[in-house]
Amino acid sequence: MFPVPTARLVALAAGLALAVLVVPLRAPWGFVAACGVIIGAAALDTALGLDPGVIAIERELTPTLTLGGEGDVRWRVTNPTARRAHVAVADELAPSLGAGERRFTMALAPGATRTEHTTLRPSRRGRFEPTDLVVRVEGPLRLMARQRARHQRSELRVLPPFRSRKQVELRIERAQLLEIGLRTARGSGGGTEFDALRDYTVDDDVRRIDWAATARSSRTIVRTYRAERNQQVLVLLDNSRVMAGRVAGAPRVEWAMDAAMGLTMAANALGDRCGLVTFDRSVREVVPPGAGRAQLERVTGALYDLEPQLVESDYAGAFAATVARFRRRALLVLLTELAEEAMTETLLPALPLLLSHHLVIVASVLDPDLDEWATSPPDDAGEAYRMAAAVAATGRRTRAASLLRRLGARVVDAPPDALAARLVDAYFEIKAGGTL
Repeated sequence: MFPVPTARLVALAAGLALAVLVVPLRAPWGFVAACGVIIGAAALDTALGLDPGVIAIERELTPTLTLGGEGDVRWRVTNPTARRAHVAVADELAPSLGAGERRFTMALAPGATRTEHTTLRPSRRGRFEPTDLVVRVEGPLRLMARQRARHQRSELRVLPPFRSRKQVELRIERAQLLEIGLRTARGSGGGTEFDALRDYTVDDDVRRIDWAATARSSRTIVRTYRAERNQQVLVLLDNSRVMAGRVAGAPRVEWAMDAAMGLTMAANALGDRCGLVTFDRSVREVVPPGAGRAQLERVTGALYDLEPQLVESDYAGAFAATVARFRRRALLVLLTELAEEAMTETLLPALPLLLSHHLVIVASVLDPDLDEWATSPPDDAGEAYRMAAAVAATGRRTRAASLLRRLGARVVDAPPDALAARLVDAYFEIKAGGTL
């Protein structure tokens, strides 16, 4: 705690300096007198001022926000003394939280409590732990102030945005009409698990006719099947340097997170169990497969503070750890980047470890600028070079996807705003076909 001059003391000093110049006094004596007045008034105000430690202050943060959303922070300040207090507060809030204000002043009557608040608009996801609050209290003359840092730890989690939620919800509803997904799971359509016998209709596949049951009755009887429930879907999210590149204004890993959340929602809607493994040089987070609404929250909670590591991914190590931990046959969705050079050396040799027992989808974010640059006629030499580079990059992605398909993996390579929807479509197709 230490004294700090206020703007009022500066104004007093300026006024006395002007008086020394204007009033016909001997310069040395006028200067000494002015300095004495300033020092005496400052010392008196400091001695009579309140200790900032007696001012009670509480910070209340919205505990969880979504990137792009809004939250609130409130400060409750109480003056428990019998004297009026002029208080200034500065909060240690990270600039990326986008606080409207983080400093404020107020006059508190004896025993009074006041609340200030401001809006938070975070521009970065992750965990934030603001701690220090600096409280400054001015003396009765408001010439000097004393301040003290107060330690009050708070926690705020900024979660990744679920941009594709509406698209995924639409596909879940549409699945009922297409007899895949939810409708299949309720007992109609082309699942693999026997459900019941019923009368034949013109829309039924003749291969579903149960001839033994038909022979015992005077009507044509068909078997109905439902998709197996409680199957496992596991998302493997690459967190290495290839996922740090920005596409459409966000890192690739952000779009991969969106796809992971979309697939988790779709799997839960169909009664399957969805889990998550994040990895780079080592396995970072593991969310065991689970069902219900809480599972999406668990997956989101494992993603919000994930930052790409500028290292190469150890696909072999991550796959071995996954296979050892999850032995039951599952749909494994690998979210990574189709970088041909790195993939040839690391991913392709490790992929058979998954394909030997599981169904695998490799999904990647396609930069929409590549298509535009590769197809737009160039106007100058610079654009011609850019077009050539884009065509070459597109060719490398196509070759990488072909290599993966030859090994037996499905490939989903889609623009960022369509990746989650395409991945959910692929999952519904797999469920409808009964290949899982």
